[in-house]
Amino acid sequence: MRLSVIIVNYNVKYFLEQCLYSVQKACAKLEAEVIVVDNNSTDGSRAFLEPAFPRVTFIWNNSNNGFAKANNQAIELVTGEYILFLNPDTLVPEDCFEKCIQFLQSQKNAGALGIKMIDGTGRFLKESKRAFPSPLTSLYKLSGLSALFPRSKIFAKYHQGHLSENENHEVDVLAGAFMMMPRNILTAIGSFDERFFMYGEDVDLSYRIQKAGYKNFYFSESSIIHFKGESTRRGSMNYVRMFYTAMSLFVRKHYSGSEARLFTFLIQTGILTRAALAACENLLKKAGLPILDAGIILTGFRVVKYFWSTYIRQDVNYSPNILQIAFPVFTAVFLIVSYYSGLYDKGYRQSQLVRSTIIAGLFILSGYGLLPESLRFSRGILLFGIILAFIIMNLLRQVFIKFRLLETDDEEEEKRQTIVVSNEKDFVAINNLMMNVGMQERVLGRVSTGFKEETTTALGIIEQLPDLIKKYRIREVIFCEDGLGLKDVINLVGKLPVGTRNKFHASGSRSIVGSDSKNVSGDYVAATKEYNITRPINRRNKRLLDIVVAIIFIISFPVQFFLQRKPVGFFKNVFSVLFGEKTWVGYTSNDSRFPRIRSGVITSTALPVQLNELPEESLIKTDEWYASEYSVMLDLQKIKIGYKYLYY
Repeated sequence: MRLSVIIVNYNVKYFLEQCLYSVQKACAKLEAEVIVVDNNSTDGSRAFLEPAFPRVTFIWNNSNNGFAKANNQAIELVTGEYILFLNPDTLVPEDCFEKCIQFLQSQKNAGALGIKMIDGTGRFLKESKRAFPSPLTSLYKLSGLSALFPRSKIFAKYHQGHLSENENHEVDVLAGAFMMMPRNILTAIGSFDERFFMYGEDVDLSYRIQKAGYKNFYFSESSIIHFKGESTRRGSMNYVRMFYTAMSLFVRKHYSGSEARLFTFLIQTGILTRAALAACENLLKKAGLPILDAGIILTGFRVVKYFWSTYIRQDVNYSPNILQIAFPVFTAVFLIVSYYSGLYDKGYRQSQLVRSTIIAGLFILSGYGLLPESLRFSRGILLFGIILAFIIMNLLRQVFIKFRLLETDDEEEEKRQTIVVSNEKDFVAINNLMMNVGMQERVLGRVSTGFKEETTTALGIIEQLPDLIKKYRIREVIFCEDGLGLKDVINLVGKLPVGTRNKFHASGSRSIVGSDSKNVSGDYVAATKEYNITRPINRRNKRLLDIVVAIIFIISFPVQFFLQRKPVGFFKNVFSVLFGEKTWVGYTSNDSRFPRIRSGVITSTALPVQLNELPEESLIKTDEWYASEYSVMLDLQKIKIGYKYLYY
């Protein structure tokens, strides 16, 4: 056996599907084996992948054993002369493995090889080549000097910034995302240290390779796509904890004396600094915009009140006490209504701000109309305060979008189109996938991969792709590697206009994957149904409805005692829903294909689980319809119909 490819999977089945298709093509001219170790994924990886790849050896763990231990499980089974450790969120070109093996054979004392990696947009990933961590390199990285001087041999030593990314080099550390080495060397130095759960195991192995007298090489004559961030979100508290724990372990294992103490101090400083930054970043992501909006709304009310009392109603004296209470209360109402209208959901749209402002304004003005005459001050102040706040919030959001501080999914972006680079057969398959998730209207057309007989039905040929993107204001490009080849795709993505979103589809696969940044989780389109109940606004409003209905039942408890057959069981359910243990309407079945929700007092048939007598197939269809068509009104209808069963 020439090559053994080892891949560790954890909840990234669609990315792994595309990875395995590319690996199979790269192994076409080699005698090779592929082993996938799954660390107890909960995304249905086994049912999705195992039937599709009968030639792949799968190991299905019952727990998440970590990256190092999972690799070691596969190492015990391999028979290849060379071993490749590969991440599941990667795509490899067809000639990649052959070139890497040839290079290793040509180098004296070659211990292992890493490769040039790019992200989904074609940007070079600096972690393709690294130096061993040391107190000074850590200090330069923590202080930001490495970012200020990215090409410096001293300050940018951690990512070897002084070494050209387009030339082969001897380096210290190879990324675990792609690490190839002769099996006899791994046998000699030992496999992964299982004390490293995730992160650091590649640094440790690279260090032991050099310590044994071998060389690590960065190979630039082939490139892979590494989407990154699929298993652990970079910048999250969990990432900070795991990364710096791994670095601490590496220092304790390989350093000693004053150097180790200094390094440990810097690592602890790094942990505290990164943890604080991550906490601030998470706080700003979740609450930064609402806090800013609260300040804008309060300021808007006060500015309008000043001009109103100074230039319009000079004869009216407004009670400071009333205004000090009223303005914050109306601001809170505005924020709450906006939250439940979806204003702070991921992917800002201007229409969300317009809709939220109108709904919040109606709530505030209606609430104002219900106040006693003695507490009223001026509808004009409220109305123009809301208008002023809307103008400022809109302008600030446009600034944030311009400087990429706010993710946008606005209407203008939606109008931009998708084009597919493929042959006619694969274009039909991709169109069907897009149709399945309701995005078929985005597909403008197909770009031919270069075969003359196919150009008559295409927008153009592959050489015209950059011009077509500009001409038709293309939002994203979907590359189908069949007929084009991943090698050609990888060479092309970096030449496309900035801002183009790239996705990838292997001919015959059931998904399309992509990622716009190395720091965020990737995106995918898959041959699985999209459910309305998964939308954040619907999940949030479902919970709000549960609470409101429970409170109404509690307030009207004397009436409920007469109307309900078993009031004790009824009120037990009321409090279970109120405290989040149950929801009023749940599924009839336990089918894992549907998005998870709390168990229901009644089910999607408006009956309790105990009274559902339909065949299992019918119950599953009912649940599928409920999840697909979910709305708050649907829940209200179910509660109304099943009211007499709410005691179960």
